[in-house]
Parts: sequence; structure tokens; C-alpha cells
Amino acid sequence: MNTFNKLTITLSTAEKMVNAAIEKANELRLSIAVTVVDESGIPKFFARMDHAPLIAIDASRKKAITAAGFGLPTGETWFGFIKDDPILREGVHDFTDFMLMGGGTPIIINDQVVGAIGVSGSHYAQDQQCAEAALDVLKIQ
Repeated sequence: MNTFNKLTITLSTAEKMVNAAIEKANELRLSIAVTVVDESGIPKFFARMDHAPLIAIDASRKKAITAAGFGLPTGETWFGFIKDDPILREGVHDFTDFMLMGGGTPIIINDQVVGAIGVSGSHYAQDQQCAEAALDVLKIQ
């Protein structure tokens, strides 16, 4: 066969996830930018809260693309993957749209990456909390 089927996140789910991340940010008293991409890393839904740093726009996009592209969360998981490999550790920073800092998480349904979310605007550990709150939307549906 010369083709295959891919699952992708819906716009409606992407919007719900962004809203859940923003709700968590409000709870933590943060201002963030949130990007959801599809399985190919193409932006599906984006929002930037009032007062979120401008750099958070690009950082949230890069975190989402990194998570979708490799199917790995950014932050601890990625660092653990590269820390003992000097060539990989130094080389990944040359990837276009790569972001190591936490806050990017793949969206996996039926063992398949269907998209990813990237959150930026605070310390990466808090960004990750917002991303995880967004993933909880999938458990509700």
C-alpha cells in the first residue's frame, strides 16, 4: 500500500485544551502563551494571555513542534534522552523550531501522536503544569 491514515486533533479539542491551560495559568497567577499543533506540527489553535511575555509566543510554538515531532515531552524527558550523548546534546540546538525547556507535551490518542501543546510564559515547571491541565481535557471527553 502506498498510503497510510493519520489521526489528528480537532479544532474543538485544541480550543478546549488551550482554555484549560489558561484556566490553570489563572489559578497559578501566570500569564502564558499556548500553542496547539496537529500531528505534523502545523498550528491548530493559539492564544496569548494579557501580559504574557512576547517571547512566549515563539517559545510555546517551538515547544509544541518539538513535542509533536519527536513524540516526547520537552524538559526532563528530552534532557534525559540527550544528556549522556555529547553529539546529540550539542546538535539538537541546531534543529529549526526545537525547544528543550519543559512545557511541551505530545497529545497521544490510541498510541498515536495526534498533535502537541506548548506553553510558555513562566518557569518551565509551571508551563508544564498548565500543559498537563490541558491534557486532562482528553480524559473528560
